[in-house]
Amino acid sequence: MQTPTWREQAVVFDCEGCRLIGIVTLPESAAEAGVIIVVGGPQYRAGSHRQFTLLARHLADQGIASIRFDYRGMGDSEGDMRNFEAVDADIRAALETLKQHAPKLRRIALWGLCDAASAALYYAHTDARITDLVLLNPWVHTQAGAARVQLKHYYLSRLMQRSFWGKLLSGKVRLSESAQSLASATRLAAPHAVDVPADPRHGGPGYVARMFEGLKQFRGNILFLLSGNDFTAKEFIELTQRDKHWKKICRSSKIKRETVKEANHTFSARTWRAQVEAHTAQWISDCDTRP
Repeated sequence: MQTPTWREQAVVFDCEGCRLIGIVTLPESAAEAGVIIVVGGPQYRAGSHRQFTLLARHLADQGIASIRFDYRGMGDSEGDMRNFEAVDADIRAALETLKQHAPKLRRIALWGLCDAASAALYYAHTDARITDLVLLNPWVHTQAGAARVQLKHYYLSRLMQRSFWGKLLSGKVRLSESAQSLASATRLAAPHAVDVPADPRHGGPGYVARMFEGLKQFRGNILFLLSGNDFTAKEFIELTQRDKHWKKICRSSKIKRETVKEANHTFSARTWRAQVEAHTAQWISDCDTRP
């Protein structure tokens, strides 16, 4: 068995009077690059399929320090439950803790999956110490956005499937219910439909616009990592193709996009996780070659 080239330490740190629990993973040599792994909800610091644990150890093998932690109200940390719109203080506290354990850090990245990517966009531009972002399947879910993806990627693909026509001809498809569902999606996806969150627990009104403002104000480099088989990723792609402001900013030379083909939302297969780890480590390692 190969001897680890990293060490891990459990940490307890304060965030506005609440004790947060985290794990700092450090390489053998003093790290100059670090990553704050922001946890999306409902998750805790290990991540689905231990993704965050494995990511932190892979980064340490590449000489990159990290901290993964439970923000207030999640996992083992104290405090009331909250969504991604109210974790700025938690991220700042985690950053301070990482710097205490890796004082030679010159560059710090935020890494987040789903609504943790959204949280990273909220926070990054407010802290000049954040130099890079790695954002996986950013959460931009609204009723209209979901309807557009459903029309484009579900209904159209169903029409191309032999199994659908077999069920239709055999009477196994309830046409009235399908027609109602299609009509509802079409109405929600209309160009002038009110684009509101599907569930207020997962983002308040205008949260996507606030994400865009955070993206626009951030001066560092951004890597978008997207799953090839995930409706959240498809909704983000749809937004960046449809909205002229998102489309323009995503053409910036500071922004790069990679897709892990066939991957689901949480990159549950080992090969998908390995690609995420490799893309992340390469992005962070190349940071000194970028402006």
